[in-house]
Amino acid sequence: MTGTSPSPSRRAAQAIDALRHGWPLALDGGAVLLPVETALTGAAHSQTMLISAARAATLKLANQREAAEPHAPVLIRGAEGFDLVSAKPIADPALDLASPLKGPFKAENLTWRREAVVAMELARLAGILPAFMVDPDAAGEAVPLAASDLDAWKQPQRLAIATRARLPVSAADEAEIIAFRSADDLREHIALVIGQASGDRSPLVRLHSECLTGDILGSLKCDCGPQLDAALAAMAEEAGRGGWGILLYMRQEGRGIGLINKLRAYRLQDQGFDTVEANQRLGLPDEARDFPIAARMLQLLGVGPIRLMTNNPAKVTALAEAGVTVQQRVPHQLPANPHNARYLATKRDRAGHILK
Repeated sequence: MTGTSPSPSRRAAQAIDALRHGWPLALDGGAVLLPVETALTGAAHSQTMLISAARAATLKLANQREAAEPHAPVLIRGAEGFDLVSAKPIADPALDLASPLKGPFKAENLTWRREAVVAMELARLAGILPAFMVDPDAAGEAVPLAASDLDAWKQPQRLAIATRARLPVSAADEAEIIAFRSADDLREHIALVIGQASGDRSPLVRLHSECLTGDILGSLKCDCGPQLDAALAAMAEEAGRGGWGILLYMRQEGRGIGLINKLRAYRLQDQGFDTVEANQRLGLPDEARDFPIAARMLQLLGVGPIRLMTNNPAKVTALAEAGVTVQQRVPHQLPANPHNARYLATKRDRAGHILK
Protein backbone atom coordinates (compact mmCIF):
# COMPACT_ATOMS: atom_id res chain seq x y z
CA MET A 1 0.00 0.00 0.00
CA THR A 2 1.26 3.46 -0.82
CA GLY A 3 2.63 5.28 2.21
CA THR A 4 2.93 2.13 4.35
CA SER A 5 6.40 1.67 5.83
CA PRO A 6 8.04 -1.73 5.22
CA SER A 7 7.93 -4.37 7.94
CA PRO A 8 11.17 -5.12 9.85
CA SER A 9 11.63 -8.36 7.89
CA ARG A 10 11.11 -6.54 4.59
CA ARG A 11 13.66 -3.86 5.60
CA ALA A 12 16.23 -6.59 6.28
CA ALA A 13 15.51 -8.13 2.87
CA GLN A 14 15.96 -4.71 1.26
CA ALA A 15 19.26 -4.28 3.11
CA ILE A 16 20.58 -7.61 1.80
CA ASP A 17 19.57 -6.61 -1.73
CA ALA A 18 21.19 -3.18 -1.24
CA LEU A 19 24.52 -4.77 -0.33
CA ARG A 20 24.46 -6.93 -3.45
CA HIS A 21 23.89 -3.77 -5.50
CA GLY A 22 26.62 -1.82 -3.71
CA TRP A 23 24.30 0.64 -1.99
CA PRO A 24 25.08 2.02 1.49
CA LEU A 25 23.18 1.11 4.65
CA ALA A 26 22.16 3.59 7.35
CA LEU A 27 22.08 1.67 10.63
CA ASP A 28 19.85 3.16 13.30
CA GLY A 29 22.19 3.95 16.18
CA GLY A 30 25.26 3.09 14.15
CA ALA A 31 26.75 4.60 11.02
CA VAL A 32 26.38 4.75 7.26
CA LEU A 33 28.18 1.72 5.83
CA LEU A 34 29.26 1.30 2.22
CA PRO A 35 30.11 -2.31 1.16
CA VAL A 36 33.64 -2.29 -0.19
CA GLU A 37 33.29 -5.22 -2.58
CA THR A 38 30.22 -4.04 -4.48
CA ALA A 39 30.32 -0.24 -4.06
CA LEU A 40 29.74 1.57 -7.34
CA THR A 41 30.80 5.09 -6.42
CA GLY A 42 34.49 5.69 -7.04
CA ALA A 43 34.36 9.04 -5.24
CA ALA A 44 33.69 7.54 -1.80
CA HIS A 45 36.25 8.30 0.90
CA SER A 46 36.22 7.59 4.62
CA GLN A 47 38.54 7.82 7.61
CA THR A 48 37.51 4.45 9.05
CA MET A 49 36.55 0.94 7.95
CA LEU A 50 34.62 -1.89 9.57
CA ILE A 51 36.29 -5.28 9.07
CA SER A 52 36.43 -8.68 10.73
CA ALA A 53 38.81 -9.60 13.54
CA ALA A 54 40.54 -12.07 11.19
CA ARG A 55 41.36 -9.33 8.71
CA ALA A 56 42.41 -7.09 11.60
CA ALA A 57 44.90 -9.79 12.57
CA THR A 58 46.34 -9.63 9.05
CA LEU A 59 46.91 -5.92 9.65
CA LYS A 60 48.82 -6.79 12.87
CA LEU A 61 46.09 -5.31 15.05
CA ALA A 62 45.18 -8.43 17.05
CA ASN A 63 47.33 -7.28 19.98
CA GLN A 64 45.22 -4.15 20.40
CA ARG A 65 42.37 -4.42 22.89
CA GLU A 66 39.72 -3.27 20.39
CA ALA A 67 40.74 -6.01 17.92
CA ALA A 68 41.49 -8.86 20.30
CA GLU A 69 38.08 -10.58 20.35
CA PRO A 70 37.89 -13.40 17.77
CA HIS A 71 35.15 -13.10 15.10
CA ALA A 72 34.14 -9.63 16.32
CA PRO A 73 33.79 -6.66 13.98
CA VAL A 74 36.66 -4.20 14.26
CA LEU A 75 36.67 -0.48 13.49
CA ILE A 76 40.02 0.60 12.02
CA ARG A 77 41.48 3.97 11.12
CA GLY A 78 44.11 4.52 8.45
CA ALA A 79 46.66 7.29 8.48
CA GLU A 80 45.52 8.52 5.07
CA GLY A 81 41.90 7.36 5.19
CA PHE A 82 40.39 4.98 2.65
CA ASP A 83 39.08 5.19 -0.87
CA LEU A 84 37.84 2.15 -2.78
CA VAL A 85 41.27 1.48 -4.29
CA SER A 86 42.92 1.25 -0.87
CA ALA A 87 39.93 -0.41 0.83
CA LYS A 88 39.60 -3.39 -1.51
CA PRO A 89 42.92 -5.08 -0.59
CA ILE A 90 41.91 -4.77 3.07
CA ALA A 91 38.60 -6.48 2.30
CA ASP A 92 39.94 -9.26 0.05
CA PRO A 93 42.77 -11.55 1.23
CA ALA A 94 43.34 -12.66 -2.37
CA LEU A 95 44.89 -9.22 -2.95
CA ASP A 96 47.32 -9.42 -0.02
CA LEU A 97 50.37 -10.19 -2.14
CA ALA A 98 49.48 -8.14 -5.21
CA SER A 99 48.57 -5.01 -3.23
CA PRO A 100 50.69 -4.50 -0.11
CA LEU A 101 48.59 -2.86 2.60
CA LYS A 102 49.47 0.74 3.34
CA GLY A 103 49.46 1.56 7.05
CA PRO A 104 49.79 2.38 9.74
CA PHE A 105 46.38 1.22 10.98
CA LYS A 106 44.82 1.57 14.40
CA ALA A 107 41.86 -0.24 15.93
CA GLU A 108 39.37 2.12 17.53
CA ASN A 109 36.70 1.71 20.17
CA LEU A 110 33.45 0.55 18.57
CA THR A 111 30.49 2.08 20.42
CA TRP A 112 27.83 0.59 18.09
CA ARG A 113 28.88 -3.07 18.32
CA ARG A 114 25.43 -4.63 17.93
CA GLU A 115 24.81 -2.71 14.71
CA ALA A 116 28.27 -3.70 13.46
CA VAL A 117 27.60 -7.38 14.13
CA VAL A 118 24.34 -7.12 12.18
CA ALA A 119 26.15 -5.46 9.28
CA MET A 120 28.69 -8.29 9.10
CA GLU A 121 25.90 -10.86 9.18
CA LEU A 122 24.05 -9.04 6.39
CA ALA A 123 27.22 -9.11 4.29
CA ARG A 124 27.41 -12.89 4.75
CA LEU A 125 23.77 -13.29 3.76
CA ALA A 126 24.38 -11.13 0.70
CA GLY A 127 27.36 -13.32 -0.23
CA ILE A 128 29.88 -10.48 -0.19
CA LEU A 129 33.07 -9.81 1.75
CA PRO A 130 32.41 -8.42 5.26
CA ALA A 131 34.13 -5.05 4.91
CA PHE A 132 32.62 -1.56 4.91
CA MET A 133 33.72 2.04 4.57
CA VAL A 134 32.24 3.92 7.54
CA ASP A 135 30.42 7.23 7.06
CA PRO A 136 32.05 7.81 3.66
CA ASP A 137 31.79 11.01 1.68
CA ALA A 138 29.80 10.76 -1.57
CA ALA A 139 28.27 7.38 -0.64
CA GLY A 140 24.85 8.15 -2.11
CA GLU A 141 21.41 7.61 -0.59
CA ALA A 142 21.50 4.97 2.15
CA VAL A 143 18.96 2.23 2.85
CA PRO A 144 17.69 2.55 6.46
CA LEU A 145 17.87 -0.41 8.82
CA ALA A 146 17.48 -1.16 12.53
CA ALA A 147 19.58 -3.91 14.12
CA SER A 148 16.42 -5.69 15.28
CA ASP A 149 15.15 -5.97 11.67
CA LEU A 150 17.46 -8.92 11.05
CA ASP A 151 15.94 -10.85 13.96
CA ALA A 152 12.51 -10.52 12.33
CA TRP A 153 13.88 -11.69 8.95
CA LYS A 154 15.43 -14.78 10.54
CA GLN A 155 12.25 -16.06 12.19
CA PRO A 156 11.80 -19.66 10.93
CA GLN A 157 8.04 -19.37 11.42
CA ARG A 158 7.96 -17.23 8.27
CA LEU A 159 8.81 -20.32 6.20
CA ALA A 160 5.85 -22.08 4.57
CA ILE A 161 5.21 -24.84 2.06
CA ALA A 162 4.87 -23.31 -1.42
CA THR A 163 3.98 -26.41 -3.44
CA ARG A 164 4.54 -30.15 -3.71
CA ALA A 165 4.56 -32.73 -6.50
CA ARG A 166 5.42 -36.32 -7.33
CA LEU A 167 9.04 -36.61 -8.51
CA PRO A 168 10.50 -39.92 -9.67
CA VAL A 169 14.28 -39.89 -9.10
CA SER A 170 16.98 -42.37 -10.03
CA ALA A 171 17.19 -43.68 -6.47
CA ALA A 172 13.42 -44.16 -6.11
CA ASP A 173 10.65 -43.74 -8.65
CA GLU A 174 8.11 -43.12 -5.90
CA ALA A 175 9.18 -39.84 -4.29
CA GLU A 176 7.57 -36.50 -3.51
CA ILE A 177 9.24 -33.10 -3.66
CA ILE A 178 8.06 -30.28 -1.40
CA ALA A 179 9.22 -26.67 -1.87
CA PHE A 180 9.48 -24.14 0.96
CA ARG A 181 9.99 -20.40 0.93
CA SER A 182 9.66 -17.28 3.02
CA ALA A 183 8.24 -14.02 1.69
CA ASP A 184 11.40 -11.96 2.30
CA ASP A 185 14.04 -14.61 1.56
CA LEU A 186 15.07 -15.51 -2.00
CA ARG A 187 16.39 -18.91 -0.90
CA GLU A 188 13.96 -21.73 -1.69
CA HIS A 189 14.58 -24.96 0.23
CA ILE A 190 13.19 -28.35 -0.74
CA ALA A 191 12.44 -31.70 0.87
CA LEU A 192 12.40 -34.99 -0.99
CA VAL A 193 10.32 -37.68 0.71
CA ILE A 194 11.06 -41.27 -0.29
CA GLY A 195 8.64 -43.98 0.82
CA GLN A 196 5.45 -43.64 2.81
CA ALA A 197 5.25 -42.02 6.24
CA SER A 198 4.94 -44.61 8.96
CA GLY A 199 3.58 -43.79 12.38
CA ASP A 200 5.68 -46.44 14.14
CA ARG A 201 8.94 -45.90 12.25
CA SER A 202 11.04 -42.72 12.47
CA PRO A 203 12.23 -41.44 9.09
CA LEU A 204 15.84 -41.55 7.99
CA VAL A 205 16.72 -37.86 7.50
CA ARG A 206 19.64 -36.21 5.78
CA LEU A 207 20.14 -32.44 6.08
CA HIS A 208 22.18 -31.63 2.98
CA SER A 209 23.42 -28.11 2.32
CA GLU A 210 23.58 -27.06 -1.32
CA CYS A 211 26.97 -27.63 -2.94
CA LEU A 212 26.99 -26.71 -6.62
CA THR A 213 30.59 -27.81 -7.13
CA GLY A 214 30.11 -31.20 -5.47
CA ASP A 215 26.47 -32.02 -6.22
CA ILE A 216 26.42 -30.85 -9.86
CA LEU A 217 30.01 -30.65 -11.11
CA GLY A 218 31.41 -33.67 -9.29
CA SER A 219 34.08 -31.77 -7.38
CA LEU A 220 36.65 -33.96 -5.64
CA LYS A 221 37.56 -31.24 -3.11
CA CYS A 222 34.65 -32.25 -0.85
CA ASP A 223 32.47 -35.31 -0.26
CA CYS A 224 29.11 -33.58 -0.82
CA GLY A 225 28.11 -35.23 -4.11
CA PRO A 226 28.82 -38.80 -2.97
CA GLN A 227 27.12 -38.09 0.37
CA LEU A 228 23.98 -36.89 -1.43
CA ASP A 229 23.86 -39.95 -3.68
CA ALA A 230 24.52 -42.34 -0.80
CA ALA A 231 21.82 -40.70 1.34
CA LEU A 232 19.20 -41.12 -1.38
CA ALA A 233 20.24 -44.73 -1.91
CA ALA A 234 19.97 -45.41 1.83
CA MET A 235 16.51 -43.85 1.94
CA ALA A 236 15.37 -45.93 -1.02
CA GLU A 237 16.62 -49.05 0.74
CA GLU A 238 14.80 -47.97 3.90
CA ALA A 239 11.59 -47.50 1.91
CA GLY A 240 12.00 -50.99 0.48
CA ARG A 241 11.87 -52.32 4.04
CA GLY A 242 8.65 -50.46 4.81
CA GLY A 243 10.28 -47.33 6.20
CA TRP A 244 10.79 -43.88 4.74
CA GLY A 245 13.35 -41.13 4.34
CA ILE A 246 13.50 -37.36 3.97
CA LEU A 247 16.21 -35.34 2.28
CA LEU A 248 16.24 -31.69 3.35
CA TYR A 249 18.11 -29.83 0.62
CA MET A 250 19.05 -26.44 2.08
CA ARG A 251 20.08 -23.41 0.05
CA GLN A 252 23.11 -22.75 2.25
CA GLU A 253 26.05 -22.96 -0.13
CA GLY A 254 29.49 -23.16 1.46
CA ARG A 255 28.11 -23.82 4.99
CA GLY A 256 26.25 -20.55 4.71
CA ILE A 257 28.89 -18.19 3.25
CA GLY A 258 27.64 -18.38 -0.35
CA LEU A 259 29.05 -19.74 -3.59
CA ILE A 260 31.43 -16.90 -4.47
CA ASN A 261 32.93 -16.74 -0.99
CA LYS A 262 33.27 -20.53 -1.00
CA LEU A 263 35.27 -20.30 -4.22
CA ARG A 264 37.39 -17.57 -2.61
CA ALA A 265 38.05 -20.01 0.23
CA TYR A 266 39.05 -22.65 -2.34
CA ARG A 267 41.61 -20.22 -3.74
CA LEU A 268 43.06 -19.70 -0.27
CA GLN A 269 43.14 -23.47 0.26
CA ASP A 270 45.30 -23.70 -2.85
CA GLN A 271 47.73 -21.37 -1.04
CA GLY A 272 48.01 -23.85 1.86
CA PHE A 273 45.23 -22.84 4.26
CA ASP A 274 42.81 -25.48 5.48
CA THR A 275 39.05 -24.98 5.09
CA VAL A 276 38.61 -23.40 8.54
CA GLU A 277 41.62 -21.10 8.13
CA ALA A 278 40.44 -20.02 4.67
CA ASN A 279 37.02 -18.96 5.96
CA GLN A 280 38.58 -17.12 8.88
CA ARG A 281 41.00 -15.30 6.59
CA LEU A 282 38.00 -14.09 4.58
CA GLY A 283 36.51 -12.83 7.83
CA LEU A 284 33.69 -15.37 7.62
CA PRO A 285 32.50 -18.09 10.01
CA ASP A 286 33.39 -21.70 9.24
CA GLU A 287 29.82 -22.69 10.22
CA ALA A 288 26.92 -20.38 9.39
CA ARG A 289 24.08 -22.74 8.48
CA ASP A 290 20.53 -22.05 9.63
CA PHE A 291 19.42 -25.19 11.48
CA PRO A 292 16.15 -23.69 12.83
CA ILE A 293 14.97 -23.50 9.21
CA ALA A 294 15.54 -27.26 8.87
CA ALA A 295 13.58 -27.80 12.08
CA ARG A 296 10.74 -25.67 10.68
CA MET A 297 10.69 -27.75 7.49
CA LEU A 298 10.29 -30.95 9.51
CA GLN A 299 7.56 -29.32 11.57
CA LEU A 300 5.66 -28.30 8.43
CA LEU A 301 5.95 -31.89 7.18
CA GLY A 302 4.47 -33.14 10.44
CA VAL A 303 7.55 -35.17 11.31
CA GLY A 304 8.21 -36.33 14.87
CA PRO A 305 11.42 -38.07 16.02
CA ILE A 306 14.04 -38.67 13.32
CA ARG A 307 17.12 -40.76 12.67
CA LEU A 308 19.70 -38.29 11.37
CA MET A 309 22.35 -39.28 8.84
CA THR A 310 25.43 -37.28 9.81
CA ASN A 311 29.00 -37.55 11.07
CA ASN A 312 28.68 -34.20 12.83
CA PRO A 313 27.54 -34.35 16.49
CA ALA A 314 27.18 -30.54 16.46
CA LYS A 315 24.43 -30.89 13.85
CA VAL A 316 22.55 -33.26 16.17
CA THR A 317 22.89 -30.72 18.99
CA ALA A 318 21.81 -27.80 16.79
CA LEU A 319 18.66 -29.59 15.60
CA ALA A 320 17.83 -30.69 19.14
CA GLU A 321 18.16 -27.09 20.32
CA ALA A 322 15.74 -26.11 17.53
CA GLY A 323 13.16 -28.56 18.84
CA VAL A 324 13.85 -31.70 16.79
CA THR A 325 14.00 -35.06 18.58
CA VAL A 326 16.99 -36.90 17.13
CA GLN A 327 16.35 -40.51 18.06
CA GLN A 328 19.56 -41.80 16.53
CA ARG A 329 22.66 -40.49 14.77
CA VAL A 330 23.30 -42.68 11.74
CA PRO A 331 26.94 -42.53 10.52
CA HIS A 332 27.30 -41.35 6.95
CA GLN A 333 30.92 -41.82 5.96
CA LEU A 334 32.38 -42.29 2.50
CA PRO A 335 35.97 -43.01 1.43
CA ALA A 336 38.38 -40.11 1.00
CA ASN A 337 40.16 -39.32 -2.25
CA PRO A 338 43.55 -37.61 -2.73
CA HIS A 339 41.85 -34.23 -3.24
CA ASN A 340 39.62 -34.19 -0.16
CA ALA A 341 41.66 -36.12 2.41
CA ARG A 342 42.86 -32.92 4.11
CA TYR A 343 39.34 -31.47 4.01
CA LEU A 344 37.92 -34.53 5.78
CA ALA A 345 40.76 -34.52 8.30
CA THR A 346 40.06 -30.84 9.05
CA LYS A 347 36.39 -31.61 9.65
CA ARG A 348 37.47 -34.36 12.05
CA ASP A 349 40.18 -32.43 13.88
CA ARG A 350 38.70 -28.92 13.94
CA ALA A 351 34.94 -29.38 13.60
CA GLY A 352 34.50 -32.53 15.68
CA HIS A 353 33.20 -34.81 12.93
CA ILE A 354 33.34 -38.52 13.73
CA LEU A 355 35.29 -40.17 10.93
CA LYS A 356 36.68 -43.66 11.33
